[in-house]
Amino acid sequence: MRAVVLRQYGGPESLVAEEVADPVAGPGQVLIEVAVAGVTFVETQVRADRGPRRAELPAILGNGVAGTVLAVGEGVPPSLTGTRVVSTLGGYGGYAELAVASATDVLPVPGGLSPEHAVALLADGRTAVGLVSAAAPKPDEWVLVEAAGGGVGSLLVQLATGAGARVVGAASSEDKRRLAEELGAELTVDYTAPGWTERVRSATGGLDLVFDGVGGEIGAAAQGLLRDGGRLSVYGMAGGPMTTPDSRVTAVPWPHEDLRELSRQALEQAAAGRLRPTIGLVLPLESAAEAHAAIEARAVTGKTLLVPARA
Repeated sequence: MRAVVLRQYGGPESLVAEEVADPVAGPGQVLIEVAVAGVTFVETQVRADRGPRRAELPAILGNGVAGTVLAVGEGVPPSLTGTRVVSTLGGYGGYAELAVASATDVLPVPGGLSPEHAVALLADGRTAVGLVSAAAPKPDEWVLVEAAGGGVGSLLVQLATGAGARVVGAASSEDKRRLAEELGAELTVDYTAPGWTERVRSATGGLDLVFDGVGGEIGAAAQGLLRDGGRLSVYGMAGGPMTTPDSRVTAVPWPHEDLRELSRQALEQAAAGRLRPTIGLVLPLESAAEAHAAIEARAVTGKTLLVPARA
């Protein structure tokens, strides 16, 4: 099969497409013919050897895929063969034409939902659904969503708006701010521009809830906009170390729901038309390096996907 292999840490050019042996489903596993694979920011960090985990080289990156089950291993119901599924892979193996997943991680793709949307929702969807479940935005509360044009952020805008909250979408580009407005944000700001916090405070009088997906100086500035007793939900650190809440602020813990259940809820909401993932860039599998470069340049609005030629 064709796969994108990382043989040495480095820039996007370290990702090289080549022929490798087909994987085989072992006990408790399924073999998936990949229709589409997701690409994440964390994977760009792993490739450069500055991420939260270290890959054992050579490695095939990629955690989320959607496709069709071609074969099942021992102990897996044969009826799964031919099923459209979406699955996590434990962090590796997704940038390929074939992938092996644990049968316990596989979820059926609801009817009417495309594999592209299923993959876009697999990790980002469960994150957004879980964050909103824990933080519980309420009608008429002012909620700030950082990175509002990203994979998770665009979903948070929709979910918070759907709960009746008044959303401020913060993003660094005009395209991403426009997307946040289209998804329901009442106000958008450029959090890289001087004075953005004053603009938010003037419009809202203070925030009730912040979804901090950036961290660093931006996360700290957003935290300062919270009213006493406001809620801070931290889930990312692309801009630096995660924000440490102060005594005025309630830190929102991660929900207790199972990750698989959160993914299922996100897929069901999308199938019902209540949640729409944003697909920003779709490239051939062989162009994984280009996908990583685009993500690192923050040039993508929404989710980045790879499509194998045989799909």
